[in-house]
Amino acid sequence: MPKEMLPVVDRPLIQHVVDEAREAGIEHFIFVTGRNKGVIEDHFDRQFELEATLKERKKTAEMKHLDADLPKAGSTSFTRQQSPLGLGHAVWCARELVGNQPFALLLPDVLVQNKPGCLKQMIEAYRDLKETANVIAVEEMAMERIHQYGVVGMGKAKGKTFTITSMVEKPPREKAPSNLIITGRYILQPEIFNILATQQGGAGGEIQITDAMIELAKQQPFYGLKFKGRSFDCGSKVGFLTANVAYALARDDIAPAFRKELSGLLGTK
Repeated sequence: MPKEMLPVVDRPLIQHVVDEAREAGIEHFIFVTGRNKGVIEDHFDRQFELEATLKERKKTAEMKHLDADLPKAGSTSFTRQQSPLGLGHAVWCARELVGNQPFALLLPDVLVQNKPGCLKQMIEAYRDLKETANVIAVEEMAMERIHQYGVVGMGKAKGKTFTITSMVEKPPREKAPSNLIITGRYILQPEIFNILATQQGGAGGEIQITDAMIELAKQQPFYGLKFKGRSFDCGSKVGFLTANVAYALARDDIAPAFRKELSGLLGTK
């Protein structure tokens, strides 16, 4: 099973991220997938057998949930990254579909829990800038873990954002420009595709989006937004399990019974 389809409570990771994008006003969704990930495309298609069964059993509430999650015809596109050459290469694979316009990039293994969602906060901040610019979601991270992430340098404040003075991919602690890490949400200008077309391998031998953003920052401003909410790195076991607990506790239909079970497991009252 692709990790993007792992369920957080009762919805796949990818669905949570699409929900966040929808709330922000995104109208067209582009998925960059790879081998053995056809189930992602199937997830966003009609499920006639399931629909027929629900209709037969008069499961009207479940039918409404299915209809609400189903994208409108023509609002999704899928493209393949044939080789795992890094996030930057995956973004480049979507160049023909994105075209010459700004776009939002969301990593599906990162969830951000908040209302309004992280991307909606970013788009509002982007519009307030009133200039051609790029916006990156950032959050604070303990310095002992800083080497696991892309890190930004913090400049002057501008509205809800601040200017980004530098970006480093997975720096050692002593060379990190701050304790602010890139969280997996971006608003980028289309000029980044030209840079990615000739981008060389960076950290880990992969084509890194951070390296391309560093190059683009020589031409266009980058801003960071400290978003409201909590992120969960669902690419790690602890992050994935924590996300399930947090999202379950936020559900009125699940939280009371789940909290009782948790208290029993933890030996608390």
